[in-house]
Amino acid sequence: MDVAVIGAGPAGLMAAEILAKGGAQVTVYDRMPSVGRKFLLAGRGGLNLTHSEPLDQFLARYREATRYLRPAIEAFPPDALRAWSDSLGQPTFVGSSGRVFPHAFKASPLLRAWLRRLDQLGVEFALRHRWTGWNAKGDLQFETSNGSTSLKPDATIVALGGASWPRLGADGGWTDILGAKGVGIAPLRPANSGFRVTWSDLFRDRFQGEPLKSVALSFGDSVVRGEATITRDGIEGGAVYALSAPLRDAVLASGEAVLRVALRPDLVHADLVTRLSAPRKKQSLSTFLRKQLGLSSVGVGLLQEATIASDLLPSTMSPDQLATFINDVPVKLTGVAPLERAISTAGGISFAEIDTHYMLRKLPGVFVAGEMLDWEAPTGGYLLQACFATGAAAGRGALDYLKR
Repeated sequence: MDVAVIGAGPAGLMAAEILAKGGAQVTVYDRMPSVGRKFLLAGRGGLNLTHSEPLDQFLARYREATRYLRPAIEAFPPDALRAWSDSLGQPTFVGSSGRVFPHAFKASPLLRAWLRRLDQLGVEFALRHRWTGWNAKGDLQFETSNGSTSLKPDATIVALGGASWPRLGADGGWTDILGAKGVGIAPLRPANSGFRVTWSDLFRDRFQGEPLKSVALSFGDSVVRGEATITRDGIEGGAVYALSAPLRDAVLASGEAVLRVALRPDLVHADLVTRLSAPRKKQSLSTFLRKQLGLSSVGVGLLQEATIASDLLPSTMSPDQLATFINDVPVKLTGVAPLERAISTAGGISFAEIDTHYMLRKLPGVFVAGEMLDWEAPTGGYLLQACFATGAAAGRGALDYLKR
């Protein structure tokens, strides 16, 4: 049983492990000179492998794709992923937010241990191999530094990711290859992305890179507490990413969306009014707000920025008006950050195009996994969990196919 795995990210490597343990001879192909590049980037600030919340609550994070991903994630749930990491000598812990991390807090030790295991299982790697599709005989075709090469494995798993961070290997080029074969693919869009805001020159130059800490962001009926960061041309950060799907859809549909920012969500309106009713004396408004409410300079700046086009400035508002405004600051989003800067990708291969074993219905013997599929999820461990789980599902599906 000879299987080609195209893509050396988490989904592809997990498929390779399942296949090799099942007795297949596996070769992993990737166009980059080393494996797991985006995986390593994900671990730069602490590798968030998965989340510890109850499974039904966990699965709901995948929104419309929940019913499609449920079987794969139930077969390889967060507890199984944690046990797998532990088996590689990388035990995990649950952080205060419920997120799960390896104790090493980064990806490189886990990836090194994983590659040692794959080597022991006989998995081979063919790097600097860019997949270009199939030739006239139906063989897989690759471009290498030595020219074109082709092969005809007994089964193929394609796990090439989405199109975010293309310099790390996932550039979405597979959409043309599979689209030419009649595979239905939803357009690739940024997910867990930042947004464009037309800041004033003064605000942008002073506050770019500054964090808004312990805020609550809201859009529609959704409210998320966390942090956001002001960028030169917009806003990004964990709390923004958690709302990015509905915000993106609104911006793409109408050209703009209004994100609401609560700067002191822990204080009820009456408490804010009481604090704001204290005599300001000779203090500037910025100093007064910092002392009375603990607002940061960037928070005060955002208040002032939001009223640039208004006749009613924070300095002229009554305590009641200012209290309302502080926990309902409007930020007009005018665009979505480019796909190549997004953390992940929405869109991809429709689930209607694959069977329950993750095999493409139009291409028997070809399986797909990971971010190539049409699902998205917030940060917090959900992205990697689905990549690992669908990679394992595709590996099991290929073994089943080969044994028929």
